[in-house]
Amino acid sequence: MQKRLIVNQQLLDIMVMRLCHQLIENHGDFSDSVILGLQPRGKYVAERIQQTLATILGKQVPTGYLDTTFHRDDFRRRDTPLAANATKIDFLIEGKKVILVDDVLYTGRSVRAAMDAMIAYGRPANVELLVLIDRLYTRHLPIQATYVGRRVNSLQSQRVLVEWKEHDAPEDNIWLITKSEE
Repeated sequence: MQKRLIVNQQLLDIMVMRLCHQLIENHGDFSDSVILGLQPRGKYVAERIQQTLATILGKQVPTGYLDTTFHRDDFRRRDTPLAANATKIDFLIEGKKVILVDDVLYTGRSVRAAMDAMIAYGRPANVELLVLIDRLYTRHLPIQATYVGRRVNSLQSQRVLVEWKEHDAPEDNIWLITKSEE
């Protein structure tokens, strides 16, 4: 296995700050906007975005977590059953501008599932997508992110790993992993 660092702690902090400023440009004081992190890994990005926005704006932006497990089109095609994650949405999304947040945009299937899952909580006025990493040329569905930390050319055989110091690593890093041919 070969690991290549594509975003280090310092660059990730800069990316998150830039993404937050782009959000503020488009959403102002967030009076009509909410953030939904896609479980499991988009939750960490959403939390980081929420913390940074709170520092800049001086107020909390409504942020929740959305599980898409049972809305995925490949749910029944897996060899092992998927375990559901928690959904935490303690605010209304009816008529709101919703920013879906995930760590990596790959095929687009998670985002499509999130759109289906989100409808159970109301019909938003608008939906945007924020991702840290957009894996180019891998989409199965015509889905594009509105806000992107970094675009990465990658092969189908590679994967992107986002490590968070709050969860699974000594510091924040984003890696491009290539399995070695043996």
